[in-house]
Amino acid sequence: MSAKSLGFWQCWSLVVGGAIGSAVFMMPAVMAPYGRTGLVGLAAATAGALAIALTLGHLARRITSSGGCYAYTRAAFGDFPAFLVAWGFWISLWVSVAAMALACASYVGALVPAIAASRSVTVACGLAAVWLTVGVNCIGVRESGLVSLVTTVLKIAPLLVVGLGGLWIGEAAPLPAATVPGSPVMLLGSVFALAFWNFVGIEAATVPSEHVTNSARTVPRALLWGTLTVGAIYLLVSYVSLTRVAPDALLASRAPLADVGRQVLGPLAATVITLGAIVSVAGCLNVTMLEAGQTAMAAARDGLFPSPFARLSPQGVPAQSYIVAGGLASGLLLLNAADGLVHAFTFMGLLATLTTVVPYAAAALASLVLGRTGRTDPARSRHVAVAMCALLACAWVIASVGWSTAAWGLALLVLGVPVYVGLTLRGPGRTVAAPAPGAPPSGVVAD
Repeated sequence: MSAKSLGFWQCWSLVVGGAIGSAVFMMPAVMAPYGRTGLVGLAAATAGALAIALTLGHLARRITSSGGCYAYTRAAFGDFPAFLVAWGFWISLWVSVAAMALACASYVGALVPAIAASRSVTVACGLAAVWLTVGVNCIGVRESGLVSLVTTVLKIAPLLVVGLGGLWIGEAAPLPAATVPGSPVMLLGSVFALAFWNFVGIEAATVPSEHVTNSARTVPRALLWGTLTVGAIYLLVSYVSLTRVAPDALLASRAPLADVGRQVLGPLAATVITLGAIVSVAGCLNVTMLEAGQTAMAAARDGLFPSPFARLSPQGVPAQSYIVAGGLASGLLLLNAADGLVHAFTFMGLLATLTTVVPYAAAALASLVLGRTGRTDPARSRHVAVAMCALLACAWVIASVGWSTAAWGLALLVLGVPVYVGLTLRGPGRTVAAPAPGAPPSGVVAD
């Protein structure tokens, strides 16, 4: 397999495929109580996501090694902060794999009643989704990128059909007002955090940078255009949903986007939307598994994760890393089969959201620190302004998750400290040479 096997469109599909998962199919119901304020909040979240995408793109030009936010944090702050970012991010990824596999099985159950009728069959279907994804990623990065590209095209097609069809078919009602109490500023703050969850995953193109053709140019472009694509689709679908279906009907629906499709295009559209949901979740599952394996590999290669995570198969991929992530995700799925653990599993999903946004904040700080070095750049003030906007967006999301979730997120990071101490006491276990004194870290392109 060629080391440089991902081009622009594959990277674009990683951004779009990593961000558009199951959330878009429930978003009409989530946004319904906020009315037109929800659209404003979604537009603000899009702007915040663009700031993060531009910041990550600036870092991707400087640092071409794999690892994404982990690699950027290590270049700016050293091993320990980078380990915490990698640890928390890695956990969030395999937890997300478990959640999305179960969601995928649930959508399949909507088409195949025999799956929905049995909890054990649903879990078995979810396990099959996990290990099918592991197998695809173990074949090679190029194949994983191809799967991502195909599923991304298939997932956005029905969304565009419903969104564009809704603009031209039928008569649009006025955008409704918010039905929940609170000042506009308070409502905007609440909906921002909800809307921003739709953009978690845009960093996916930064993680396998070493497999990208001309990554210093390709990754930033993919981040920008991928995030713009995601934002445009979300805004289009949300607008059509709010102006074609009554908010009360959206709130009561178990499949709100399917109901929007039925309202706009007829009964067949509901089935098409359900199929689109399956493809959407499957594609996002594939991207998340790719990130989980590549992030752990990058950290292990630097001696910050156990060395087996860095071992490459004959196909040039960290197969053991994917297998471990698949095993942990499978364990969560099996635990979720017990009725009493459903709420705990849902709470872990909230933790996954938090531990995904924290690396974005670390990357924004890294951009500010690394931007102070090198030659004078006329555009540096712009990079600083964008990084500050990205940092503020992350802070807004983190502040919105609540103290309880934040405390559990901190505890989750602290659990990684003994792992780091154990690795450092064993001595250096790097599989790549450390940079010479005074030289840029591995993969860093000097300005």
